[in-house]
Amino acid sequence: MLYQPVRGNAEATGLCELHNADCTAILPEIPDGSVDLVVTSPPYNVGKPYETRSALDTYVEYQTSIIEECFRVLSAHGSICWQVGNWVDASEIIPLDSIVIPIFRRLGMKIRSRVVWTFGHGLHCTKRFSGRHETVVWATKSSDYHFDLDSIRVPQKYPNKRHYKGPNKGELSGNPLGKNPGDVWEISNVKNRHPEKTAHPCQFPEELVERLVLGLSKAGQTVLDPFAGSGTVGAVCNRLDRRSVLIERAPEYVEIIRDRLGAPRPEARSQVGGEVVLDPSIEDLLSLEPWLSSGAEGPAVPVGIVAL
Repeated sequence: MLYQPVRGNAEATGLCELHNADCTAILPEIPDGSVDLVVTSPPYNVGKPYETRSALDTYVEYQTSIIEECFRVLSAHGSICWQVGNWVDASEIIPLDSIVIPIFRRLGMKIRSRVVWTFGHGLHCTKRFSGRHETVVWATKSSDYHFDLDSIRVPQKYPNKRHYKGPNKGELSGNPLGKNPGDVWEISNVKNRHPEKTAHPCQFPEELVERLVLGLSKAGQTVLDPFAGSGTVGAVCNRLDRRSVLIERAPEYVEIIRDRLGAPRPEARSQVGGEVVLDPSIEDLLSLEPWLSSGAEGPAVPVGIVAL
C-alpha cells in the first residue's frame, strides 16, 4: 500500500490524506497551487442530518468562502467540479448552480460545462415536478487545462457505422474508441440496495466521480474534496492512482471513510471477556474449549478473535 506525507494530525490510507475537521480549518493550511482537481458535493442547505440549515444569504457567503479557498489551492491548469442540487423552501426551488457559477466567474474562472446528472429515483413531490437531476459545474482556472476525452469515451450508438460515399467510403464514421459522453449523464444514484451504499444519507456514485477524475486529472496528481462525506472521491482516487485530500468534520462519516478505504481503526479493541491468554499459540486462538467449559451464554467467540 502506498502512503503520502500528511499535514498535522491527518491520517494516511492508500493515496489518501484524511482530515477529521471542518474544511474552514484545514483549507488555509494547504499550500497555494498544490491541488490539481477539486471534486465535491457540498451540503445543499436543505436540513440533512449532516448540515445546519441557514438563511440562503448566509449559505451563499459560506460557499463563497470555501470556493475562494479551493481556487487559491488550485494549480494554474486545474479544474473545480462542484456538484449541487436545489435549495428548497416551501416548495420553491433555487438551483444552486445558478448561485455558484457567478462565484466562479467573479474569480476569473472559465465555465467549461454544466453537466446534468439524471437518475431514476428520488423524492416524490406533490406540489411540483419530482426532481430527477442534479448538476456538476466544471470550471477551470485558466484556458490551459487538462481534458482527456479518450479516457472517458462511451460506446457509439452505431459502432459499425461507415461512410457510404466520398474519400472515406467504407471507413468507420465514428471514433473507434467511442463518443464524447456529452453533458447529460444518466447514472443511478446511491439508494438502499445500491452496492456502494453506506450509512451516509446522501452519497454520490463512484461512476460519476470516476468520469471527472479520469477526464480532468492525470495519474499521480492530487484531488481535493473539502466535503468528503462517505469518501467516494478517495475510493476512486485510490483505485485510479491519484492522491487525494479528504476533509470531513463528522466523526461518524470519517469512520465510514476509514472502512471504505481500508484504513486501520484508531480506537482500542474492547476485551472479549473471560481469561485472555497473553502469549497464545495458534491452537489457543482457534480453540472453543475455554468458552464451552465456562458455560457462557450466547454464541461462542474464540479468544483472540473480535467480532466487529
